[in-house]
Amino acid sequence: MSNERLRAAIASAGLTLEEVGDRVEVDAKTVERWISTGRVPHATNRFAVATLVGKCTEFLWPSTLSEARTRSVSEAEFVMIYPSRGAVPSSTWAALLADAHESIDILAFAASFLVDTVPDFIDTIAGCARSGVRVRLLFGDPASDAVRLRGEEEGIGDSLAGRCVLTWRYLRPLIATSGVQARTHRSTLYTSIFRFDDDLFANTHVYGSAANQSPVIHLHRIAGGRMFSDYLEGFERTWERAVEAGPDHVV
Repeated sequence: MSNERLRAAIASAGLTLEEVGDRVEVDAKTVERWISTGRVPHATNRFAVATLVGKCTEFLWPSTLSEARTRSVSEAEFVMIYPSRGAVPSSTWAALLADAHESIDILAFAASFLVDTVPDFIDTIAGCARSGVRVRLLFGDPASDAVRLRGEEEGIGDSLAGRCVLTWRYLRPLIATSGVQARTHRSTLYTSIFRFDDDLFANTHVYGSAANQSPVIHLHRIAGGRMFSDYLEGFERTWERAVEAGPDHVV
């Protein structure tokens, strides 16, 4: 069975098989076999490749972990649960932004609460991007069926679409900022995701309830854990299907 996680990780890192081979000191054909046949490299090569592409070895080669250990490590990723998104202090969001040094990934329909409750949210995000943090913002298309249906399920009708429009208006100054990538999605959203480096907040979507009233799980990434990487994979799948929002994006 081919290793599509490894293939995708190498592509996302902007590397060729030859470049990976050179850095790990193996032949490019060996790297290709790791992908095409699912062959598991020796531990030294696993760690070298994982470091190169910015993934943990257990994500790239999950067969190297026993189920018992995987369960134990995944439990260790769990930090706490908030009964609702509204219970997360605004100072927590501000601290997560301030501490981010590598990646900020946000997936939601609107998440306009960030602008409303986090002081200088737009300027802070722009500052993070200018300092080298990769920022990916993924918000809903107000005209999509997914947004319409979610609005109906929450009993707020077109209000959710209106919030999406408001979010995109907030984002206009950011879209032109170097280091900020923004895309609009039309996907059914089961969980809003807020990722800041190795911390991830998963805001579940309870049928008929607003996201603000639904639980939030705080996870911290630990090598070998599954929960953080599972949510991040969901972000990546949505990102790949989304449409880039350029500087002239208007909704």
